[in-house]
Amino acid sequence: MSVLDSFFGKKEFAAPCVMGDESIMSPKAHGTSETPVQKDLRWKCDYDTADRICNFNRHYAEYAGYWLTTSFVEDARAVAKEGKEITFYDSNTGKPLFVAPKGRSMEDFLKESGSHGWPSFRDEEVVWENVRCLGDGESVSVDGTHLGHNLPDSSGNRYCINLVSVAGRPVGGEEE
Repeated sequence: MSVLDSFFGKKEFAAPCVMGDESIMSPKAHGTSETPVQKDLRWKCDYDTADRICNFNRHYAEYAGYWLTTSFVEDARAVAKEGKEITFYDSNTGKPLFVAPKGRSMEDFLKESGSHGWPSFRDEEVVWENVRCLGDGESVSVDGTHLGHNLPDSSGNRYCINLVSVAGRPVGGEEE
């Protein structure tokens, strides 16, 4: 527990949010992860930006609107036309982290994300087996990848996530 936590306390987010311990982000072989990000990230995400944000960062983000400079929006709309969801994979490990949209349309997902500057997920879109929230609001993978932050609003928990952190490809399988 840090000195600030002793004064202000750590946040506890409402279920189904799964809280994690700070030890998840302890130093490992490659920053906070065992491995660097995958070389062939989806949506033409930049490797160097992804590696810096995912593995050597606890508080900063890709710049607001970065995701709009990638092929993501075009690809998402194409997936929506097929009536499918997108699975977002950890850029380091390839584990599934989010599946969207759930409980809303792709256009609603893109609109909310656009209004905040980063892809924004809701509780039902999180793969809780692989995602945790820390007491300061940081959202991380169970393997130490920095994802973004939980910034709750009037609709509940909102996970504001760096696209470079969830642009991985599934290990040993086809994309869903």
